[in-house]
Amino acid sequence: MTVFSSRKNSYLARLKRKDMKLKEGFVLRTICGENVISGEGTANINFSKLISLNDTAAFLYRKAQGIEFTAETLAGFLTDEYEVDDATALKDAQKLCEQWVNAGIVEE
Repeated sequence: MTVFSSRKNSYLARLKRKDMKLKEGFVLRTICGENVISGEGTANINFSKLISLNDTAAFLYRKAQGIEFTAETLAGFLTDEYEVDDATALKDAQKLCEQWVNAGIVEE
């Protein structure tokens, strides 16, 4: 358990400082009131993999378009827009970055 926790903390620390960029070919749309990322073009089409985002994640996705960013960058967007403390914003941003990496919508 401690080894896994240590590895995860190390990964999150790298993620906090690592520059990422949203991959091209993905589009954020609102479908029936839901924020959904879908692929455009033959290289990114996978209809079994639509990514649903809550309003806050959709806000961050829009802010991240066209820029290189880190979890710290996203945390800054959160603290500028919402009443959230720095530590909570960073923790949430790291988790979101990890989810985006796992979903394959960002380049590291």
